[in-house]
Amino acid sequence: MEHFDYSDRYLRLLSQKFRTVQEVSTELINLEAILALPKGTEHFMSDIHGEDEAFAHILNNCSGVVRDKIDAVYGDTLTAGERAELATLIYYPEHKLEYIKAHMTGDLGDWYRVTLRRLSEICRVVASKYTRSKVRKALPADFAYIIDELLNTDPGVKNKENYYNRIITSIIEINRADAFITAIAGVIKRLAVDRLHIIGDVFDRGPRPDHIMDMLMHHHSVDIQWGNHDMLWMGAACGSEACIFNILGISVKYSNMEMLERGYGISLRHLTNFAQKTYADGGCFAPKVISAMDREISGTDSIARLYKAVLMIQFKLEGQAIMRNPSFCMEDRLLLDKIDYQNRSITIGGVTYALEDCDFPTVDKNDPYRLTDEEQEIVSELRTSFAHSPRLQEHMEFLYRVGSMYLCFNENLLYHGCLPMNEDGSFAELVIDGKMYAGRDLMDILDQKSRFAWVNRKKGGEDERKAVDLMWYMWCGKKSPLFGRDRMTTFERCLIEDKSAHTEPKNAYYRHTADPAVCDRILREFGLEGEHAHIINGHMPVKIKDGESPIHGGGKMLIIDGGFSRAYQKTTGIAGYTLVYNAHGLKLISHEPFKSREDCVTRDDDILSKTEILESLPEPQKVADSDIGRELQTQIDGLKQLLAAYRSGTIKEANLRP
Repeated sequence: MEHFDYSDRYLRLLSQKFRTVQEVSTELINLEAILALPKGTEHFMSDIHGEDEAFAHILNNCSGVVRDKIDAVYGDTLTAGERAELATLIYYPEHKLEYIKAHMTGDLGDWYRVTLRRLSEICRVVASKYTRSKVRKALPADFAYIIDELLNTDPGVKNKENYYNRIITSIIEINRADAFITAIAGVIKRLAVDRLHIIGDVFDRGPRPDHIMDMLMHHHSVDIQWGNHDMLWMGAACGSEACIFNILGISVKYSNMEMLERGYGISLRHLTNFAQKTYADGGCFAPKVISAMDREISGTDSIARLYKAVLMIQFKLEGQAIMRNPSFCMEDRLLLDKIDYQNRSITIGGVTYALEDCDFPTVDKNDPYRLTDEEQEIVSELRTSFAHSPRLQEHMEFLYRVGSMYLCFNENLLYHGCLPMNEDGSFAELVIDGKMYAGRDLMDILDQKSRFAWVNRKKGGEDERKAVDLMWYMWCGKKSPLFGRDRMTTFERCLIEDKSAHTEPKNAYYRHTADPAVCDRILREFGLEGEHAHIINGHMPVKIKDGESPIHGGGKMLIIDGGFSRAYQKTTGIAGYTLVYNAHGLKLISHEPFKSREDCVTRDDDILSKTEILESLPEPQKVADSDIGRELQTQIDGLKQLLAAYRSGTIKEANLRP
């Protein structure tokens, strides 16, 4: 542990807060004791893609942490069914209470007494790794005193037994048992996980990403590493028209327009009317059907025509962005001007493909990337809608506040996609404002430009335009760390039947990181090294059914995108990975598809999960071994030097006598 020598000026400033030897000593004792506590549990989730119910459930069960605590305490005394019911009560207290009371055959008062004792014991266990001060800060105001007393009173001690029982009895007699159960269940879930890491892609595909954002905004400790889908929404909120129409295209494709309209108040009426009058039919633009429930809606020709209208505007806006930014080197994505209308074909990369549709009445063959007057009007209206949606702007502000391109935390390097590489394994360079950036420098400048776009989103100048264009590039550009592929083939997948045109080759990063030495080089690029350092990624779904593994680079890199989104689950074979890092090591959890909250409440059906121990530490980690511990040690060093200054007379103690 590195120690610092603090200046006299710093120590004098510190003396204003800790004015006497006694005050310094008290704080030193407190901080030194905290260092000896177990390291807090970290919970990693990735690629949630709007699946709000599955996300809420895994957030509630903390990827099995809550169930592990129940089993540890009651594994020998309660049946599997009783433990499952207790777990469900903690996950969904209000709904489970309603169900239990409706089906109760015994005495409800007795059930309350037993349940309150059990919940108090579980809460005592999850609180045991924290200071009493930290636990108190986590308690809800209405029941803070009562929960604190229950947690710190041993019901087995004879002198306190009646006191403990009286608290339980009073809660029941004054009809506060339901509210108390809800409150203590919340405390258990809060204390079970010390920090939540979201490794990108909250948005798109699933039904309610806005609900997920609401949950994250109420979480006690969360950070987010931006994914390409998150960047798409951030760019849209900053005014990128290309980002806006990519969002619309995904929303229509996955039959999810209701989320835009009800969740964020963005009306698609003008766009829908335009699509119906402009396009005779939807042709090959039928949106993706992801379940039988969606088939009736998404199979209609009116939705296909809307999708076609959105994509034609999207292709034009993207073409304009490419031509404005030659440094993007994306001229190969300029496709509207390559269409051979007479032969209903297009030549891409020297290969000619038949087109399934050539009915594009809004495309001027002489100026294919120019919007029609009505298209421009629609684009302007939607840009204003995104800019003036209070809830959307609030969610994006939160993404900027707790998010970043990457995070170094407790020896782990977290980022969503990749660190772009060339075929030879060197870091790929991207030109931004005439300067080359690669590796960590590329991540830093992209983070900086994204924040510049947000802060200056209302100015609309040339620098702001370049910044929002760069955010669109991060969504789909060849050297984008968030995308990690050579190209995005939306045009080909919609209009060309030949699947050979649909391929999106992965960046060389995904091949090179099979080598542990390359993973170590990446970690060193970010100032991390050591046997317990890891790269934690999302973004690329791991296809378990095809034999793929989430573990790369000899265990140095973990890819935890296992298919949270229903749209991916047939491809991956599972319904997502999560990662838990506690004092004892790293655990990778793979999840089966989540059925529903109703099944969980009525049948105590938890998500079926499988745990793989990735790394067991020889000795449990303490707070002293964490980043927080290193910060505390720095404070301790300063306090010890202040204590020495008081004792040597270099700095005078304050006179606290009246």
